[in-house]
Amino acid sequence: MQTATKQKEYDSELVKKRIVQSRVRLLLNHPFFGNLATRLIIKDATAWCDTAAVDGKHLYYNKNFLGAMPDEELDFVIAHEVMHCVYDHMERRETRDHQYWNMAGDYVINRDLINQKIGKMPEVGLYDPKYHDKYTDEIYDHLMKTQPPVQQTLDMHIDKLLDKMDEKNKKGGGAGEGPEQISKEERQQLKDEIKNAVLQSAQVAGAGNVPGGVKRLIQDITNPKMDWRTMLDQQITSVVKNDFTWMKPSRKGWDMDAVLPGLKNDTTIDICVAIDTSGSIRESQLRDFLGEVKGIMSQYTDYKVYVWCFDTEVHNPEQFGPEKDIMDYELAGFGGTEFNINWEWMKANNVEPKKLIVFTDGYPWGSWGDPNYCDTLWVIHSNHDKNIQAPFGQTCIYETN
Repeated sequence: MQTATKQKEYDSELVKKRIVQSRVRLLLNHPFFGNLATRLIIKDATAWCDTAAVDGKHLYYNKNFLGAMPDEELDFVIAHEVMHCVYDHMERRETRDHQYWNMAGDYVINRDLINQKIGKMPEVGLYDPKYHDKYTDEIYDHLMKTQPPVQQTLDMHIDKLLDKMDEKNKKGGGAGEGPEQISKEERQQLKDEIKNAVLQSAQVAGAGNVPGGVKRLIQDITNPKMDWRTMLDQQITSVVKNDFTWMKPSRKGWDMDAVLPGLKNDTTIDICVAIDTSGSIRESQLRDFLGEVKGIMSQYTDYKVYVWCFDTEVHNPEQFGPEKDIMDYELAGFGGTEFNINWEWMKANNVEPKKLIVFTDGYPWGSWGDPNYCDTLWVIHSNHDKNIQAPFGQTCIYETN
């Protein structure tokens, strides 16, 4: 007769001591992760947490799960929890499927930790080389599209648990009842503190010891943002043709007893617009894209705007002038994503724009395109990630009011 193997019980205080020692190792060997780890309050959650969890303030742990790990795996898990705070995975889930969102987040974090040579990933960790340069949102969209079997993640993502907690547990938050409830105001304060901590920790660690995804976050935090419409207007104005007119004489020739023609800004623009219609784009985003193209046109008395949409192909290329309303344009596509198809199509059709404006959510599956072919402005309208930066051209983030 077989009997079930009983899980070994570990002493909670000894496990907590090992977590503290892990943070010290991270501080010495990987200061970016170690500095952030020391912010978290260590709390035993064995009664309700099977693995480990984090909420931006606490590091919750199951004493038996972490107690059984060798030091190098423990270091990996602690750094893993830190990165959930850095990437704000709990808050950013919103209404998305929590299981696939958790998997996507773990793929991103585990990739970062492996690249940074942090400890050793436990066997239950998720890693796939095909996601080596993808954002959490991109991986999530791919998982939703392909619907692979749900896999166990390295830790517990407590946002779903908080959703289900009754009012008594929310007020109490004691052992066995779930994570401590954090108010909306405190959560916002924590987000601000984490941003500052990320900047400080990155400075201490040095640029070479910070994951690529974190570098993008830091760039977004530290670079002042220009209003995206102002940036769009400036980029379009930069390609407006100039001419001379005798209706407005130049003052430069007056001291020479000469009358010179003045500079006249033409009211005609000649640009190309590519609209992303891949499957990740929502109907509301498409309406925004068309509305902004119409807004561009309304600023000029005459214009030539070459418009097309794309997914893995270019669809419905059409030239617009004052006599045609962009709101009558027929969108097509709604399949996969291939940004480079725009450049392939332009080269094949001898289209060489002075300015190419690409409206997209910023999730290519592969190359962004040819950086040397034309001047490109990316208007990135993402429902999830406000930190996306195109690898070439100019990027402005579409902000909804």
